[in-house]
Amino acid sequence: MQDSPADSPPNLADRVRRAALDHGDRPALHWRDRCVSWSELDTAVTAAAYGLAAAVPPTEPDATPPRVAIALPNTLGFVIGWLGALRAGLVAVPVNPGFTAPELRHVLADSGASLLIGTERVRGLVAEVAADLPALTAVHATPPSAAQPEPSLRPHRGGDDLAVLLYTSGTEGHPKGAMLSHRALLANHEQVDAVEPPVVGPDDRVLLALPLFHAYGLNSGLGAVVQHGAEGVLLDDPDPTAGLAEIARHQVSVLVGVPSMFLAWADADAVRAATASVRVAVCGAAPLEPAVAARFTAATGHPMHVGYGLTETAPVLTSTLVGPTAKAGSIGRPLPGVELRLVGPDSEVLWRDGQAVPDDDADEMDISDVAPGTDPGQIVVRGPNLFDGYWPDGRDGPDADGWWGTGDIAYADADGDLFLVDRLGELILVNGFNVYPHEVELVLGGHPGVAESAVLGVPHPRTGETVRAYVVPAPGRPVTGEELLAHCARNLARFKCPTAVEFVDALPHSAIGKVRKTQLRPATPAGPPAPADDARTEVPDGH
Repeated sequence: MQDSPADSPPNLADRVRRAALDHGDRPALHWRDRCVSWSELDTAVTAAAYGLAAAVPPTEPDATPPRVAIALPNTLGFVIGWLGALRAGLVAVPVNPGFTAPELRHVLADSGASLLIGTERVRGLVAEVAADLPALTAVHATPPSAAQPEPSLRPHRGGDDLAVLLYTSGTEGHPKGAMLSHRALLANHEQVDAVEPPVVGPDDRVLLALPLFHAYGLNSGLGAVVQHGAEGVLLDDPDPTAGLAEIARHQVSVLVGVPSMFLAWADADAVRAATASVRVAVCGAAPLEPAVAARFTAATGHPMHVGYGLTETAPVLTSTLVGPTAKAGSIGRPLPGVELRLVGPDSEVLWRDGQAVPDDDADEMDISDVAPGTDPGQIVVRGPNLFDGYWPDGRDGPDADGWWGTGDIAYADADGDLFLVDRLGELILVNGFNVYPHEVELVLGGHPGVAESAVLGVPHPRTGETVRAYVVPAPGRPVTGEELLAHCARNLARFKCPTAVEFVDALPHSAIGKVRKTQLRPATPAGPPAPADDARTEVPDGH
């Protein structure tokens, strides 16, 4: 197979070829007891590219290339299948291997995937729903492999060509496939690479413990390793002790994780010795409580940095690595090359270019008082890392000027550091006043009897909505609903306080740790307060 033309925009598979040419004998990936060099990886990717090209049905030159679904854990098979699909000019569809049969059916049917690489469990589930998947013509346990030169590969793809369909977590309904181009994937690396000091360099060893079917693990983790020709340490064991063992064994220098990982590591024995080689620790995908960051730093001596982004932005938009200091609770500042605005409910721009926009007609009745600085507004972004809309027709993508509303609400302080408040759709309106669930969750999290909480609005006949809290009690610390309601009353304005506290054993989470609030919502609208029992505490609304 020939190298891509010099004038053709490269894709991530091209970066593998470059690393193989530059330092082919250096390690590329460590997985369990195996070590694969860049030359070995490049050879395996090429063989997979030819194998995939032979296994998918032919398409017209101008048609969207066949889709290849990959439902594997963090293994060499996933990496080779993913990069092989890109090298073959196909579209990859990473899939959570833990999906149920209905979830698999939706993603495979919606994407029209013609080939699946999956675990034994996944292959068994797909067999159950095969009648609903007419486009699926081949199912493999590992990436198919073939020698050159038969069959020929599709024309080299890069730039604006579709690279991957990444399905959102589906917190607001059925998952949607975000269409990310090769250019979007590489643009996000260029944006992160403009941060000083560098987040990842060629001499780094990066822990790849985040699920590779998610944008954060796929591009911020694996993609960064490929971009720089660094070393990746693949981890398919979710146990944090195993993670620390691999960090110490391979002298990992870059940790890319989610809050639950850093919390578990902070409480692990000998964590300081295990993380002695760490140079950078970055957390994303879900809000990181300042207390968790402080515990990790105290336990390891390493400062915590936070990033924010979405699947649709490939994924990183902001980072505390951009500013001079990492403020507690902040998501930092926009990456170089990312344009970011805060936009109010009437489309007024509240903040742009790192500065607040003066409001000559301020609303004197605004009592949001979430924090000093700008009023909260929706994060609206523009940049080359943005997706092209949702599969298959590009709906709900960036507007004609390239701007896209994230659906997340944030405010900026006087220094230009951003603080995430909540999702736009999760805003609670109590008698017309804004209640941001995350603010209430922070207060609940400050009580020693609370391990985790989730707050959402439920319909109410008098106030429109009322605040309901779902609480996981802290082990060994009995707490009552009355206690938590009194705690909230001491720390929140009355209209923000929950009128109901329900204790649960656990909260439903996505694969990367986000709470799935749609699974907590009552099936029927909430009426007047119900009598209290052992699991629930209700108080009159009084709003």
